[in-house]
Amino acid sequence: MKMIYRIAPWLLLLLFLGDVAGMLAPKKDGDFHIREFAKLPVLMNGRIQPFDSVARNSLLQIRGTAEVPLEEVPSWQFWHHARKLKSTEWLLELMANQTAADNRPIFLIHNPELLGDLKLEDKGVDKSGLRYYTFREIEPVLPEIRSQNIRARKVEESVQTPLQRQVVKLGNALAIYTHLRYTLQPEGTKNFSADVTEITQSIEPGVKAVQAADEGKPYDKAAYDTLSQTVENFTELKKDSAAGTLYPLAFPPSEPAVSRNEWGNVGMAVVETIRQRGYEPLAFLADIVTSYQHGDATTFNTSVSGYAEWLKKDFSKELSKGKNEFFYNETKGFLHAMIMYVSAFVLTAFGLLTFGTFNQASECLRKSAFLIILLAFVVHTSCLIFRMVLENRPPVTNLYSSAIFIGWGAVFLGVILEKIFKIGIGNAVASVAGFITLLIAHNLALNGDTMEMLRAVLDTNFWLATHVVVVTLGYASTFVAGLLALIYILLGVFTPVLAQKIGGSKAPAIDAKSKDAVKSTTVGKALPSMVYGIVCFATLFSFVGTVLGGIWADQSWGRFWGWDPKENGALIIVIWNAVVLHARWGGMIRERGLMVMAIVGNIVTSFSWFGVNMLGIGLHSYGFMDKTFDNLKWFIISQLLLIALGLIPVRYWRSYRPAVTPKIDGPAAGKPAAA
Repeated sequence: MKMIYRIAPWLLLLLFLGDVAGMLAPKKDGDFHIREFAKLPVLMNGRIQPFDSVARNSLLQIRGTAEVPLEEVPSWQFWHHARKLKSTEWLLELMANQTAADNRPIFLIHNPELLGDLKLEDKGVDKSGLRYYTFREIEPVLPEIRSQNIRARKVEESVQTPLQRQVVKLGNALAIYTHLRYTLQPEGTKNFSADVTEITQSIEPGVKAVQAADEGKPYDKAAYDTLSQTVENFTELKKDSAAGTLYPLAFPPSEPAVSRNEWGNVGMAVVETIRQRGYEPLAFLADIVTSYQHGDATTFNTSVSGYAEWLKKDFSKELSKGKNEFFYNETKGFLHAMIMYVSAFVLTAFGLLTFGTFNQASECLRKSAFLIILLAFVVHTSCLIFRMVLENRPPVTNLYSSAIFIGWGAVFLGVILEKIFKIGIGNAVASVAGFITLLIAHNLALNGDTMEMLRAVLDTNFWLATHVVVVTLGYASTFVAGLLALIYILLGVFTPVLAQKIGGSKAPAIDAKSKDAVKSTTVGKALPSMVYGIVCFATLFSFVGTVLGGIWADQSWGRFWGWDPKENGALIIVIWNAVVLHARWGGMIRERGLMVMAIVGNIVTSFSWFGVNMLGIGLHSYGFMDKTFDNLKWFIISQLLLIALGLIPVRYWRSYRPAVTPKIDGPAAGKPAAA
């Protein structure tokens, strides 16, 4: 039995290592080399990204998923994996075969009032209470959607009704869908490859006709009109890409040495073809979309590889960026880390609550959870660094990256705690924090591109990078202290765990000089020590991070401190952590008081970090999100309830409930035994 307890953690680690190996293993393409196409770069949202990212982010905003199911499977048949259309395949279908794409149920509408207005109650596909509609089903009511969308957008987001928010979201989804249609070919095109060939062949005769007309000589009127009409039509189409946001701009600039960021749409490509008497990207991409439309895998694959070779000459950096981001998207490292964190939490929970705190079974589960968390942390760290290198940015640039980095910092602290105390509490902190923050990040990714270009206020210097990293670690530490306090209160009120000794009932008495001093205390004594240490860490980092922010503000805005709401929030967090430490040093609070104040720290940090952004004022209002208000409200309410729970007298806590001496009859009680 002892052998099983020793090898079980390593066997579980081996199982998850196999999952990581599968995540990193190269995947094969089918007849069409769609994965190679998915790596090709485009310009969208102000940054270079692969077609794969365009497809994933667009589908997430339209449907809420990164894939389109091709068959409906009852939810109870969980063992049957439904066939799905991957995001890049869906994008190719939308660009090349619009008839098929228009009949895919991808538009999510769940507001009953809007469904009633549009008379769509009896249409669409129901999936777990959500209804999905095809473009063909929505097309007859497009005028009504546009009308409601215009009215809804005139209302400030903070006061929009659920109906208005749904209309705006649907309008945005329809805009994305419409723009994606014409990424590689103009509207109404049947065979764009043949059209490009025809345009190319008309250039020389057309140019000669134009020159002859300018010189007053006889000219070929048909050639003149053909070229003039082509230039006029595509010049008008070219103007649509001026903003650089409406379309994925798939055609690189013809003169990369002049500007590498002036990518354009198909209109620009045709105009450049006429101006230069040829433009290879247009020919390659036209062949790609046409061959996919006609099911010609050979031409498709040849065109994809040919275009990639062409890009290597002048756009190798963009091509490499597309390949690396495709790898990042495909591996889904954060998702795998999230699965490992939740698995580790289940093992930790069983170890703490089911088998008792310190026996062989619970120690096996604790060690298993610790090893899995270490592996998840390696994956988490690798993805975080890969993302930073990919965008050449600090780890915190928006809410998505902030959630990822908070989780990373919390997991790191949890691992350190577990390494020191070895009682499973560090595992609980690391697994819960890692899972919840990555889950939040996953939900934030539904809003679109998570690697969008930085706002000007953030795109500055070294001091900003150090400021956001250090201050975020300080905030994350404050949350870790609050999470430990939460665990203390829940375990104390509902379980006997806090009163148990670390090392078992036969643990030696506490001896400060002994190497086993930590292992001889109780869980109820160890947890306050953890919280105290984390609060010290949080105070240091939040203070240093705030000072670094002042240095950045001095360089960027010409003043160190301006009593901006966000600056005030940072200062409040520093002050609160200092208050907790002084209350502890001064003997005003003991273990339970420390825990209650640590949970108050959760409220202070959440409001100072996110709440002040909702004021919509100040130089830091770039993080303003009305949707966060409800989540923040419920989070604060939950913390207040935990504080109330922590204020219950300890005599009512299960961990400290007075023992009841059972009545004993018979000789042991001094009574004669029955005859």
